[in-house]
Amino acid sequence: MRQHAAANASRRVASAISSFALVATVAALTGCGSSSSSSSSSSAAQAPTTSSATAAAPATSSTASTTGAAAGASSVSLEANKEGQLEYSTKSLTAKAGKVTVNFTNAAPLAHNVTIESSSGSSVGATPTFTGGSKQLTVTLKPGTYKFFCSVPGHRQAGMEGTLTVK
Repeated sequence: MRQHAAANASRRVASAISSFALVATVAALTGCGSSSSSSSSSSAAQAPTTSSATAAAPATSSTASTTGAAAGASSVSLEANKEGQLEYSTKSLTAKAGKVTVNFTNAAPLAHNVTIESSSGSSVGATPTFTGGSKQLTVTLKPGTYKFFCSVPGHRQAGMEGTLTVK
């Protein structure tokens, strides 16, 4: 009789362990899944600038177009190489003096930004460093020659730069 009771107890323990293992496995599999969260920040010093994300990718252009809403305001478009090469879509941009908006699109697999530097070498403004999407950088510029470049380490040295002429 004791052997029978011991055998029943052993079966119940084995059944409980099997049930627990099954529940644990189902719980683990149910909890598995894909969740993606990303965050980015930029510590680049910015002079008087405004930067914001936009949903639409602007057309690439190397010349400025004056917006009808504000006299003296112009915008230029710039794109990072989509295949991941360290280059922009153009090496030369032209804008009118005053409020200038740079529409920057980065569809490349690498993080990039656009930094504008005066002829004296001081930073005038920069977009955040990001991948996927578009950002706008608005700065007030006087007539002159400015450099634009990607400030991610090594990118400018590899050729990711150009000249912005403000007339």
